[in-house]
Amino acid sequence: MCGLRAIEHYVINGQTNVITFYNKSEILLVDLFFYPSDPNFDDLGSLEITDWFCDEASQVSKKAIDIVRSRVRYKLNEFGLPPKGLMTCNPSKGWLYNEFYSPWKQGVLPDMYAFIQSKVTDNPHLPPSYQETLARLPDVDRKRLLEGDWEYDETLDVLFKVDDVLACFRENTPTGERYITADVARLGKDRTVIGVWTGLSLIYVHELRRARVNEVVDAILTLKSRYKIEARNVVIDEDGVGGGAVDAIKGCRGFVNGSRAVHAERYPNLKSECYYKLAELIEKRLIFFPITEKNVLVKELDMIRRRRPEQDGKLTVTSKEEIARIHGVSPDYSDMVMMRMLFEVRPNYGKYSYAV
Repeated sequence: MCGLRAIEHYVINGQTNVITFYNKSEILLVDLFFYPSDPNFDDLGSLEITDWFCDEASQVSKKAIDIVRSRVRYKLNEFGLPPKGLMTCNPSKGWLYNEFYSPWKQGVLPDMYAFIQSKVTDNPHLPPSYQETLARLPDVDRKRLLEGDWEYDETLDVLFKVDDVLACFRENTPTGERYITADVARLGKDRTVIGVWTGLSLIYVHELRRARVNEVVDAILTLKSRYKIEARNVVIDEDGVGGGAVDAIKGCRGFVNGSRAVHAERYPNLKSECYYKLAELIEKRLIFFPITEKNVLVKELDMIRRRRPEQDGKLTVTSKEEIARIHGVSPDYSDMVMMRMLFEVRPNYGKYSYAV
């Protein structure tokens, strides 16, 4: 290809996965798979590259791509080169959809990016039998792989239907007890989201960036006082550093995502049960959201997907870590909303345990 011949023009080192050319230029073949032992892709930290290419980018996390992007620096100034990267992929509903396809479709793709739509029929070298094979795939896969459709239907995995979620953003007169739900930033995450509820209506959202535990506690106590909310109606994500806030606010409730579900015969943990309960109430049009939070909540609730039932048949959802890897963002707002369901799956939870 390109008139290049092995040995004469380039050498492939199978141990180091480096292709070296006669002019000393190199192509580094790098593994971008997510390994739990290296969640921050520290192995890529020492790279110095001029440009990069990633095939099947939909199978690679945004975190990995961001790290690779940050390594583009080698001899750029010396030769006056702009940093460049190329990704190829099949249509997917992950971070590539949010960062490239959706903005491109809306005409708001940043100038620093380009999106080129290509279909199977654009490749003149493929045999007709390949298209015939794709045409026989199930409907969802056929739309993606043959028709290049990024808007394919994912209803088998969808937990929250878009129309149902959009219906939550309507005017109403909130009634009922008041609650606070707080998703506290964990180590490596900078966003704490606190919601105030009247009944099943989210009436106010307060976001903190890079806040210390004492700042989170102060914010919750301020809202608790302002809206006259009882301590037993305050629930805080207790996983990670949120435990410090739970300890500081006497009488509040700690939410442990992996704790036992109320209906343990159907759900593997409390978080899954609460998300399915939220989906049920949203479908019944019983939940209300403020219009100011429309964009973020529609986007984040769409990220929460049904996972295939576990071997014991229990219903579960995608994990926060998995969503962050796929979409490049953490579903902090949707988790804050989900925790309100604690009081629905446990109607009398803590009602007689603590004073105001």
